[in-house]
Amino acid sequence: MPSPPHATALPVVLSLACSDPSGGGGNVGAALAITAVGAHAACVTTGLSVRDTRSVERFWPVDAELIDEQARAVLEDLPVSAFHVGTLADARTAAMVAALVADYPNLPVVLDPDLYGGRDDGQIDEDLVGALCELLLPQCALFVPNSIEARLLADEQESDAHHGRSLAECAQILLDSGCEHVLITGSHEPTRQVINTLYGIRGVVRTDAWERLPGSYLGAGITLSAAIAARLARKDALAEAVGSAQGYVWQTLAKAQQLGMGRRIPDRRAKDTP
Repeated sequence: MPSPPHATALPVVLSLACSDPSGGGGNVGAALAITAVGAHAACVTTGLSVRDTRSVERFWPVDAELIDEQARAVLEDLPVSAFHVGTLADARTAAMVAALVADYPNLPVVLDPDLYGGRDDGQIDEDLVGALCELLLPQCALFVPNSIEARLLADEQESDAHHGRSLAECAQILLDSGCEHVLITGSHEPTRQVINTLYGIRGVVRTDAWERLPGSYLGAGITLSAAIAARLARKDALAEAVGSAQGYVWQTLAKAQQLGMGRRIPDRRAKDTP
């Protein structure tokens, strides 16, 4: 029989994300961030893409049953301590992932939404959004939308769409769906600094302001969500995990490299904050 895991073994994060051959985002970006923060990345591929640092050219969803088989093989073998969920291609896949994480209710789930199902055509997948909101969101310890996604999802949750809602109102609507915390990132807001706000059921938990760096970056969002998942796997309290992960991500962006002809790629070799 195999020996049990050593007491000092790295905590394991099970990350479900699509491929990114450029190495900027997707499962590669998540794995690099998880490793940098001090955890082991077990990666389940949810879709295959033809993409570079500029755009996605083609995308093939992985069958939901195969995603489930990948994940359960890992869960039966490794001592997973947290889930990280990135791109899911469609509503059927979202429903399958919701059923998967429901079997492990004691493990925190960090959800980093992709409302476009891995495509780059600007078309929201409304069925996917509905499945995320109804099935997966209620099981999340942390939901990490940017401000644009937060407003779109809040409108999806409320029949009387009101485009003038504040981000605090959007967060409350998402919290009412059942998730424990919402971290709304502010890189798309017209503010001098990038302001990220963590909300819980009692209101604002913490607000962090970061110097707005020049240029655009591929994989910044998944670097943040994966780093938080790794911190949670290491048993950090959620508010502290969110704070330290942001510090790490800012360093990766400050040292980002212009490796291709499109967006810069975060340097995830940057030191994680203590």
